[in-house]
Amino acid sequence: MIVSSSAETVETGRGGPRGGDAETSGLRKIVAASMAGTVVEWYEFFLYATAASLVFGTFFFPNAGTQLDGIIAAFLTYAVGFIARPIGGIVFGQIGDRLGRKHTLQVTIILVGVATFLMGCLPGYTTIGYWAPALLVALRFIQGFAVGGEWGGAVLLVAEHSPDKSRGFWSSWPQAAVPVGNLLATLVLLTMSWILPSDQFLGWGWRVAFWLSAIIVLIGYYIRTHVSEAPIFLEARAQVEAEKAISYGVGEVIRKYPKGILQAMGLRFAENILYYIIVSFSIVYLVTVHQYNTSQLLLALLIAHAVHFLVIPQIGRLSDRIGRKPVYLIGAVLGATWAFFAFPMFDTLNPVVIVIAITIGLCFHAFMYAGQPAIMSEMFPTRMRYSGVSLGYQVTSILAGSLAPIIATALLQQYKSWLPVAIYIVIACAITAFTVITLRETTGVSLRDVDFADAKKHGLATAQRTV
Repeated sequence: MIVSSSAETVETGRGGPRGGDAETSGLRKIVAASMAGTVVEWYEFFLYATAASLVFGTFFFPNAGTQLDGIIAAFLTYAVGFIARPIGGIVFGQIGDRLGRKHTLQVTIILVGVATFLMGCLPGYTTIGYWAPALLVALRFIQGFAVGGEWGGAVLLVAEHSPDKSRGFWSSWPQAAVPVGNLLATLVLLTMSWILPSDQFLGWGWRVAFWLSAIIVLIGYYIRTHVSEAPIFLEARAQVEAEKAISYGVGEVIRKYPKGILQAMGLRFAENILYYIIVSFSIVYLVTVHQYNTSQLLLALLIAHAVHFLVIPQIGRLSDRIGRKPVYLIGAVLGATWAFFAFPMFDTLNPVVIVIAITIGLCFHAFMYAGQPAIMSEMFPTRMRYSGVSLGYQVTSILAGSLAPIIATALLQQYKSWLPVAIYIVIACAITAFTVITLRETTGVSLRDVDFADAKKHGLATAQRTV
């Protein structure tokens, strides 16, 4: 295979499979394996988010003062997971760029599974005092560390196997696995809240959801043992090993592609904030302001997550047809409008209206979320792609997703109104919209062309040689 020109890469199938039943069947297996693990990881990660909104404020922080104070304290431990995610992204990004995506993903799923199971075993504050929140924070850090390495490996495994013309569609499926994980977490908590009295649910019922993680972790791990590395990654690894002048990983991507990292962070900013306002702060708002029924609220989230799952691949397909930038920009603009009609819809306390408000928000979010794997994969060469996408994606989580529920809850407590929260979302969407405008359109680009451009730009011998 020749790496020295885009014309020659066309003859070799470019950045992914050429098509055909065999290649499509193999790609579907890769997608299934990637999704299986991602469902597990995000079931556990979002389980914590829901539990933080409903249970942890009173169970681990009973002396926090008001109800909102306890929730803020629980969300601060929630934020620890986000702080750990960039560290996990750096560590596993380096490992993934050097050793491969497959083995990295096997490690991350075991780590997050063990941490989540142990969370379900923790005694509360009334039993062991401050040790309870301290152990919760430690396990939350481990959980976040593992999830930090998960996303990059899962989406790249698919993106690097995908045909150039349909990369947006195929690589959006791991994104669709996220609402599935969230849906499962919500379904388990909803079931427990239905079959148990409130005091038993708050006392021990929530633990069952954490313990069930052991079963799905084993299933996800088994499926991931059957994943194969993409040919383009194996070629890039061989080049790094053959030519000592070629570097890879975190340090290299920071030196060579700082603009790409910043653009990836800008893309992530509004998407991440909007998502956690919808799925976490909406719970806080409805429970604390309106004392809304917990079971009805969980059912609303269940329906919204199901729609989110169905919408994401279709928007991924749309990004292949009309371009990455237009689709993402639509999401940023629509996302800025959501809070201005959603919170008045919440105030009606009509269950159907609440479901519609949350569902619309997640559909707006999908316009930004579906195309992320394809866009970010096309921004970095293979030799440092895992590190690049993990840094851009996970570092932003500290500034965006981890703080969003805390900031929104604090704004609600201070101003007794949802309007400051809406303005907060508008500012985030403006930042992301500006970032989208600065991007070049990459729809249909060959990942081998990206590698060739990188080699040519930095004077690497691989730009002129046959691999």
